[in-house]
This record gives sequence, C-alpha cells and structure tokens, in this order.
Amino acid sequence: MLRETVSWMRRAHDAFALADMASLAFPPALVARLRAFSRLQEERHRHGFDAEADVDLDARDPEFVALMVDFFRAIGQRWFRFDVTGAEHLPATGPALLVSNHSGGVVITDTFLTHVAVFDALGRDRALHALGHDFAVDDAVLGPYARRFGVLRAHKDAARKALAAERLVLVYPGSDKDTFRPWRDRHKIELGGRRGFVRLAREARVPIIPVVSAGTHEQLVVLSRGERLARALRTKRWLRTEVLPVTLSIPWGVTVGFVPYVPLPVQTTVAFGAPIHLDDDDGDDEGAVDRGYHRVAAAMQSLMATTVAGQRAR
Repeated sequence: MLRETVSWMRRAHDAFALADMASLAFPPALVARLRAFSRLQEERHRHGFDAEADVDLDARDPEFVALMVDFFRAIGQRWFRFDVTGAEHLPATGPALLVSNHSGGVVITDTFLTHVAVFDALGRDRALHALGHDFAVDDAVLGPYARRFGVLRAHKDAARKALAAERLVLVYPGSDKDTFRPWRDRHKIELGGRRGFVRLAREARVPIIPVVSAGTHEQLVVLSRGERLARALRTKRWLRTEVLPVTLSIPWGVTVGFVPYVPLPVQTTVAFGAPIHLDDDDGDDEGAVDRGYHRVAAAMQSLMATTVAGQRAR
C-alpha cells in the first residue's frame, strides 16, 4: 500500500500545480473565483455564447483520468466501502446516455465513483464524458483539470457531439435541485421535470442506461434547498443555479451556500440498470417524450429501491 501511495503521489506531482491545489483548498480563493464566474455569466447573458464551438472532446487525457480514478477508487474502497452492481449493462462499444440521480451537493462523490465503475468495467480508453455545471469548465483553476477528466459543459450541443463520436455521456437531469434535495428525500429520484435527455436520446437514437448512487446523499444532511432565497438573490442569472442550500456537514456544521465538506463514511453503491431504448415509441413527439421521461424515472426509482434494500441487508 505504501509503495502504491508513493507511486501515485509522484504521478500527481507531475499532473497538478501546487498553486492550483492551494487555491482549491482555500475558501477565500473560492469566493474570488465565484465572483469571476459571476462576471463571466453576466457578460455571456448580454452578448451570447457559442456552446458548440466550446466543445473539445480531445481535451480528455486518459493518463489523467487513470490518475484520478486510482485516487477515488482507493477513497471509495477505504472510506465508503464502495460497491458496484449492474456493470454488465454498460456497452463496450457505441454511444449511450447514462442518466443518473445527483447526490451529495458540491462534493461530487457520485460522479467520481461512477467514473471508477465505468473505468474498471470498460478500461481507460472507453471515454466517458460527464456534463457539468459551467463553473466546472470555466473556472480558471478547476476548468483545465475538469476538461482533462472529460467533463463537458452541460449543453445539448456538447452531448450531441460526444454521442456522435460514439462516446458515453453521463447526465444529471435533476441538476442542482436533485443534488440538494432534502434529507427526507435522499432515496427519491428527482429529475425535476427536465425532459431534454429524453429528446436527446430519441434524436441520437442511443440507449439510456439508468444509473443510481445510493449512500452519497447521506454524506451530509441537506436541510433545505433554499429556493426562496435563491430567487430573492437572482442566483439563476449570476450563478446558474436555482438553489442556495442550507446544509449540515463536517467540519462546518450548518452552512448556507455551496461549501465543500468532509463526507461521512457511508457505504456507497453505484448501480447500473438495463438499457432503455426510447426509439421504439413512434408516437407523437411530446407524448413520446413524456412517456419516455416517466419510463426512465420509474426504472431509476425501482433501481434505487433495490439498491437501498441491498445495502440494508448487509
């Protein structure tokens, strides 16, 4: 184990800039970066933005992906007792849309562990692109690393381009409303009524792979989404979010906003369901989209119930 740790640290030394790591860990630096992001959003709101031209699939660096996966695999095994079910449903070739619930707030354990599961099942050269918040790809510090990890801006043009290149695309339709759902709804699938992923899958004629992570929303306690406060502060315009959450976490206790935290060591499972083909419904467009949405949501809720039951049976 010591030899593996030393080897990983040597690889990481070449991959990360020390100044960047300090900025990521220093809260005042995060505040400054959020302000810069807000200014960028205001500028784009006024002048527009070409999201398609911003897509660069070749920015994904397999060596960097392997480095990150090795780190989060170790964290997953030692801290979260990480488990994977249903990996046989992942296609070895061809495009597919992985549709997942989103949990855990700003500490995106679910995303990293899903990457671990796909990497271990299909290998490092099977590209998986997660669609992420604009901050992840635009931030001066985080952005270059996110792009090397394969993260794309959460935009339909980015997803279309990746699917056309026969890549796997990971989407979180519920977005901020899902990842900051209250504690009482931690096992609830919350896609927020957003049907864009259904239209995308039908248009591209690709299968949907349902994905759920169980345990990730017990790594902190979300007390409230803070939607009323978010509306009052107009965060949708300057931060691209409709929530301003109130959470209870380690080490800060109760906080308001998007504050990193130390996740609790809760057993975590990522589960993949059987592929869903929506192009077999040739009904009218909106009716077919609505049926597809409810079909996927029901499959994910059933998969979540099965996964949680398996956790409790241990």
